[in-house]
Amino acid sequence: MRSRTEVLEIAVLGLLNEAPLHGYELRKRLSLALGPFRALSYGSLYPALRRLVQRGLITAVDGDPRPPSASDRSRPAKLGRRGRIVYKLTAEGKEHLHTLLTSSGPAAWEDENFDVRFSLFGQTDAETRLRILEGRRTRLAERLEAVRDAAARSRSRSDEYTRELQRFGQEKVEREVDWIDRLIRTERSRVDATSGATPKTPGNTPQSKERG
Repeated sequence: MRSRTEVLEIAVLGLLNEAPLHGYELRKRLSLALGPFRALSYGSLYPALRRLVQRGLITAVDGDPRPPSASDRSRPAKLGRRGRIVYKLTAEGKEHLHTLLTSSGPAAWEDENFDVRFSLFGQTDAETRLRILEGRRTRLAERLEAVRDAAARSRSRSDEYTRELQRFGQEKVEREVDWIDRLIRTERSRVDATSGATPKTPGNTPQSKERG
C-alpha cells in the first residue's frame, strides 16, 4: 500500500496536469476534491512540492498561471510585490503521472488510495478504470463477508446498540458495492464499444464451438 505521502504526490501531479496552480489554489482543490485530504495542511503540502521539484517532476516559478482579468489590467501595478509561486508539471512529470495512472494493482484499490485514483479517473483510460473498479469490488466483497461473519458470531453476545452499529457498517459496504457495480457496468460498456466487442450480459456469454 502506498504511503500517505505517495498518495498526496499522485494527487498533486494529477491536478497540475489539468493546469498550473499556486500553492494556495492547489491546497484548496485538494481539500475540495479529496475527502482524506480535507484536513491537509501547508506543513504536509509544501514538503511534497519541494520533493517533486527536486525530482524534476514539477517546476516552481514566480507569477500567476491565469491571464490577468480586465479589472486586474485596469489597476496600477504594485511595485516590489513578489508574485506567488506557480507550480507546473514538466514533461518528465507528465510521463511519470502517465505511468502511475496506468497502474491498476492492489495499491489502487484500498480505501484512501482508491479515493485519489477515482478523482483522477478523468485522466485514466477506460480499461485501467475497469481493472481498478473490479479490484475494488473484490476487496469490498471480502470486507462484506467478514462483516457479516463477525455480526453472526457476536449476535447472541452483543446488545442492541452493538448490533445496530454492525448493521450500519454492513449497509455502508453494501451501498458501496452497489455503486461500484453500476460503475463497472458503465466502464464495461465503454471498453466494449471501443473494442467492438459484444457487450457481456447474462444470456450473452460466449459459447464454446462444437467440434465437427
